[in-house]
Amino acid sequence: MDRIDFLRAELRKHDHLYYVEAQPIISDREYDALFRELQDLEAAHPERITPDSPTQRVSGTAINTFNSVRHATPMLSLANTYSRAEIEQWVGRVIQGLEGAPVEFVCELKYDGLALSIVYEHGMLSRAVTRGDGESGDDVTLNVRTIKSVPLALAIPSLSSPSATAPSTNTNEQLQFFTSEPNDHDQSTAPEHIVNRFEVRGEVYMLDDDFLKLNAEAEERGDKLFANPRNTTAGTLKQKDPRDVAKRRLQFVAYWVDAQADASTRGFGSTHQRNLDALRTLGFPVGREVRICRNVDEIMQCIDEWDAQRDSLPFQIDGVVIKVNSLAQQDQLGSVARAPRWAIAYKFEAKKAQTVLTDITLQVGRTGVVTPVAELQPVSLAGSTISRATLHNEDFVHELDLRISDTVIIEKGGDVIPKIVSVVLEKRKPDAQPWHMPTHCPCGNHSPLHRPEGEANYYCTHSSCPWQIRRRLEHFAGRDAMDIDGLGERAIDQFVQAGLLTNLADIYDLPSRRAEILALDRWAPKSVDKLVAGIEKSKSQPFERVLYALGIRFVGEGVAKIITRAFPNIDAIAQASEQELTAVHEIGARIAQSVVEFFADPTEADLVHRLQQAGLQLHSTSTIASDAFKGLTFVLTGELTTFTRREAQEAIEARSGKASGSVSKKTNYVVAGANAGSKLDKAQELGVPVLTEEEFRAMLDASV
Repeated sequence: MDRIDFLRAELRKHDHLYYVEAQPIISDREYDALFRELQDLEAAHPERITPDSPTQRVSGTAINTFNSVRHATPMLSLANTYSRAEIEQWVGRVIQGLEGAPVEFVCELKYDGLALSIVYEHGMLSRAVTRGDGESGDDVTLNVRTIKSVPLALAIPSLSSPSATAPSTNTNEQLQFFTSEPNDHDQSTAPEHIVNRFEVRGEVYMLDDDFLKLNAEAEERGDKLFANPRNTTAGTLKQKDPRDVAKRRLQFVAYWVDAQADASTRGFGSTHQRNLDALRTLGFPVGREVRICRNVDEIMQCIDEWDAQRDSLPFQIDGVVIKVNSLAQQDQLGSVARAPRWAIAYKFEAKKAQTVLTDITLQVGRTGVVTPVAELQPVSLAGSTISRATLHNEDFVHELDLRISDTVIIEKGGDVIPKIVSVVLEKRKPDAQPWHMPTHCPCGNHSPLHRPEGEANYYCTHSSCPWQIRRRLEHFAGRDAMDIDGLGERAIDQFVQAGLLTNLADIYDLPSRRAEILALDRWAPKSVDKLVAGIEKSKSQPFERVLYALGIRFVGEGVAKIITRAFPNIDAIAQASEQELTAVHEIGARIAQSVVEFFADPTEADLVHRLQQAGLQLHSTSTIASDAFKGLTFVLTGELTTFTRREAQEAIEARSGKASGSVSKKTNYVVAGANAGSKLDKAQELGVPVLTEEEFRAMLDASV
């Protein structure tokens, strides 16, 4: 094959390894280099561009309308229940319907997302349609093409091992499905026929971390926050621009297949489990938990286990789906109304609690956004004590008709963030009054609040708002930024009230104001010495952490690293145009605009100048000791004794490795210190190699 075919095959292979198998074998940088090379070759030879090329996932064409498409086979809804008694009754009806024949059940996690049908014709993704009303749905093909776990072309070879080759682009080879039953060695044989039309159904969903990141970005922009991952997923699939969809990092999991070679066949085997195995072989992600059960006790054991474990998953589930395993028995049982008789969903109870709203206070962020916050009587919910919950904005409060002293329901079911979902009206006091956003900021400057036209949020417009200053100072001095020992929230609050801190650069004047600090409550010579040492130590923090600490909108830790690797010093960044910034891979227009606006502000420019004079590291220094950990992902857990968690992470990154916060199949090593907890358990469950701190240090010493 020529270079274009080779690159396409390689990229398909690595997409599968990353998004489906969670076992990447190359770094993101290596993947990006292959992708850019293919883009360049296709640009030079546009006649070679094909719809299934990895470069064609994201269309630049906006979607004006979503056409309605009728499903070839109706997408039935599932009957659901919340009780063991109804599961027992359902199992009894199944056995009766099968006239007492032996029956197996398959239990699967019920992903909390949006049902989707994807049709392939001659091995190529042809159309993707939402469930809609079950009979017809919306054509969202262009948006679904952006989901990297959805194959654009079907693949027969298993890509789960590093030695596997990419799928052939020959249509006949792509369609050599595994339809025969497995032999004693659980191997399948290729069929004699070719399947021309293939439909797979599954759930589109969003990972919790991606949802939280999306909300953090929305909060930073001052936009209305998203309610929960499921609603966000549904809204994302209906975005008009596929490029916006691609940024949301949607996921897909397959749970049903229909591939008819003729009128007598359905799927790739005689059981639902075999169909799932075939889907996995073809390149689709399938549920992480598929369990065969033979009676009600085993079904309920599976349900109880996942009800207890659902908080540990990186995505939302709202129950367990139970299906008859045999496809022939499914056909025998048939359907009633709009639901199959051979399947039922056990729904978990939403995690709710009842408490009292004692007050609504205001919180001012470092960008000036003023957010109402519910102050609650403390209540236990999903393993934590909840005493506060965001109310997002004034409109949200009015939609709930929320009043101080109301008894409210808070929930953490389909949501990652606890929130108030309703008011218990029968417990409302007669004198409860509606709440309205105050007209002035509570910061003490009495500056009027401003709500820009078309926005939901109010802003404090005073440039010296002490609350904004506090938030910026806390961010700057925080552990992930300058990590200034002795400058915590309490100290910052004191210094702002005393007029010792009015901006970030004032921190580096504190050592010269020792007498004024000692005059404040709870300060003694030793605590001042500790603060001064922490301030001095912060001057050695690397460039990327200083840039992150400045608090520029949209510039998180990852973006700060990208920018500081692309520009040699702070002056080069300050002078860069939006075009020069967006030329850096992974830096988009919104980030570039924010950076340019920050350095164009005379106040911020003066701040940066003062930080330069204070001696902070505002230029790039190479921190790459070697490429020894290139392509490797480490997770740190427990208490390390010979260095801090941050030092260990930086040591990994200095060797071109990646330090992750969660354990998955793509984790290469878990470093376990003293008192390691659930991450160690997860590593042992997945078979991830575990290193002691001594073994990890030996790896570091041998890698330079």
